[in-house]
Amino acid sequence: MSLGDLARLLEEGDPDRFRTVMAAPVDARPALLTLYAFNLEIARAPWLTQEPMIAEMRLQWWLDALEEIDQGLPARQHEVVTPLAELIRANNLPVADLSAMVDARRWDIYAEGFQHVDDLVAHISAGAGKLAEIAARALGAPSDTAIRAGRIGTAGGIANWLISVPDYLRHGRHPLPDPPEQAIPALARAGLDRLGRASRREFGRAFPALWPALSARAVLQQALRDPGRVLSGTLQPSGFQTHRRLLGAMLTGRMG
Repeated sequence: MSLGDLARLLEEGDPDRFRTVMAAPVDARPALLTLYAFNLEIARAPWLTQEPMIAEMRLQWWLDALEEIDQGLPARQHEVVTPLAELIRANNLPVADLSAMVDARRWDIYAEGFQHVDDLVAHISAGAGKLAEIAARALGAPSDTAIRAGRIGTAGGIANWLISVPDYLRHGRHPLPDPPEQAIPALARAGLDRLGRASRREFGRAFPALWPALSARAVLQQALRDPGRVLSGTLQPSGFQTHRRLLGAMLTGRMG
């Protein structure tokens, strides 16, 4: 699969991240497209079937593919696995973190809830947080900067999780610990605590890895002020606001 094919895949399946990739410098796009396409593939794997065993097998396929890459075996000929293997080996990316992202998707197979807010934050950190951290590493960020990117990615993941609560409920999932009216503000605060401020000066070439979290602060603040918006499904920022924040980050080199 060419980069153009990956771009079309991402545009259709994850348009928000696609827009951030297209706004990134040209030399950063291949790494971001590859990682975001991988994330899209594992994110939708549990939802392609109603049979838990088949969903488990789909995720295990990705775990096996990553293990083969980690062992230095030839990569599977697959539209996403092949460029992912090249990216991992070229940048010495942590396969264990990518595998943790796959493991986190097992939650989507079943209807089990989270006992505590900390458990949910850890789950989001293993997904959106690790994705941002690995993306930053792929764009050349040193370890401490990549970890900081992961915290910002977790904040963005929490915001997106709160936006998605009504969809999860419609699919019979339990996305919030009980009672929700306490869990929602606690989640919003956890996201805001991780967000902080960020700039191109701090992150350098890895700055675009943070852009999927551009709307996080506004969403988290709304959820904190009015938790009812989470359950009513009115937390989603407008496309204009998202575009304005992306343009602002590109022009000013700052987000926050």
